[in-house]
Amino acid sequence: MSNSGEHKVQIVVADPSAVGLLGLAVVTAVAASQKLGITTGLSFVIPWAIFLGAVAQLIASVYDFNHNNLFGATVFGAFGLFWLGVASSWMIKMGAFGPELAADVDGRQIGYAFLVFFVFAVVATIAATETNKTLFIDMIFIDILLFGLAFDALGIGGNWAHGMAAYAEVIVSIISLYACCATFLNKFFGRSFWPLGAPLGIFKKG
Repeated sequence: MSNSGEHKVQIVVADPSAVGLLGLAVVTAVAASQKLGITTGLSFVIPWAIFLGAVAQLIASVYDFNHNNLFGATVFGAFGLFWLGVASSWMIKMGAFGPELAADVDGRQIGYAFLVFFVFAVVATIAATETNKTLFIDMIFIDILLFGLAFDALGIGGNWAHGMAAYAEVIVSIISLYACCATFLNKFFGRSFWPLGAPLGIFKKG
């Protein structure tokens, strides 16, 4: 006798984490150079924010959903949309969508968006304790980055918030690049080529 004829088909896709982490590493490096005054202007930051910060992380998010990886899918998706929103806000401020929109900019509004993302990032940091130590540390500095961005945009605390965000962004870029390379090599060779660190297991069920 045969069964009901139902078959489950799983589409096998490669781990997209390296692409998403590379996008994060590149966009934070470019954006941090502007915050620190190493470079000037936002014109050349915007395309990297759209294509590396947004598109690369959104691609990673979609394929992580196929992997049933809730953490990667949610975090990459959230921050992909974050960078799309940031890039659009910069373009509005620079007058790309007309002088009427540029004249009506209130920077505190993006500050509230940063604040919401900070809260989300703290929650994601708790979840990151079950990924690996590298991503957990990366998320901590993302928390610091978003905290600084929020306070800077809201005009709270003077220049310290801007400086804190800038240096945190540099560290995020470095850690994300390491995590990207480690993930790529580990998956390619099928072993721990570059260590990422075991999960902390702080909130793991007994």
